[in-house]
Amino acid sequence: MNGTKKRSVRWHIAVFLAPAVLVYTAIMIIPLFGTLQLSLFRKIDQQQIFVGLDNFRILLGDPRWSDSFWNALGNNTWFFIIHMLVQNPLGILFAALLSSPRLRFSAFYRTAIFIPTILSFVIVGFAWKLILSPLWGITPDILDAVGLKSLFAPWLGRPEYALTTLGLISVWQFIGIPMMLIYAALLSIPDEILEAAECDGITGMKQFWKIKLPLVLPAIGIISILTFVGNFNAFDLIYTTQGALAGPDHATDILGTFLYRTFFGFQLQIGDPNMGSAIASLMFLIILAGVSIYLFGIQTRLRRYQF
Repeated sequence: MNGTKKRSVRWHIAVFLAPAVLVYTAIMIIPLFGTLQLSLFRKIDQQQIFVGLDNFRILLGDPRWSDSFWNALGNNTWFFIIHMLVQNPLGILFAALLSSPRLRFSAFYRTAIFIPTILSFVIVGFAWKLILSPLWGITPDILDAVGLKSLFAPWLGRPEYALTTLGLISVWQFIGIPMMLIYAALLSIPDEILEAAECDGITGMKQFWKIKLPLVLPAIGIISILTFVGNFNAFDLIYTTQGALAGPDHATDILGTFLYRTFFGFQLQIGDPNMGSAIASLMFLIILAGVSIYLFGIQTRLRRYQF
């Protein structure tokens, strides 16, 4: 009799995974390859003609397309930088404060900060558009009440302010996500580590900077890559507040709104699915490059901080 026991095939794993794999393939994988395929063709005389990478060459080099593309990419990059410089540090700060056992009503504060995250983009966009309106908004009255009305400006109507203002609105809406993720990471730190630090005289903010922060670096890395992916897929807030033209004068135009106008058309612009697919493909490649840099260049270095 053979001493080795034959390993049974775990068919139930495939059965449970099959629905999720089928749904993901239907709504993600197949459309992705369809988009990549469509970007390699161009409609000529009512026929789809294979042109290879010519659509990408036009998008990146032809002034009729490249000016709009590089403007949208630059705006998207600034939109992402705002979140990295404002949202994530504030999320870490809030998480550190809320994790303090001496803070009263911490559950209320967590809820209040996280509530905007569950609101619809449409609600957030229209609400802030009303709040910041120079005609019927409440911002001028609030600044006037504290003697700062001279600082008010139509921030959503000026090209130099509009994108930064929308970035800060997005920060206000989504700051609850990094806060809760870091908060959960801080609570998961073993008590033995903190007790050992206290025995060595490391307490308060010194304990946070030398003990807690290094241990939550993997969580901060995950938050950073989620911020990158989310911002380079952004569309809803810009469209809700500034419309498809992403005014004023395309100052808030990002890759998502540029893709929308190109693919579906808007006003006098006729939709071009082939060029729209080329833009979508470049967005995918940008996000793929960022995620790959994180996975292979950063995550491996952060593993040393895991416990």
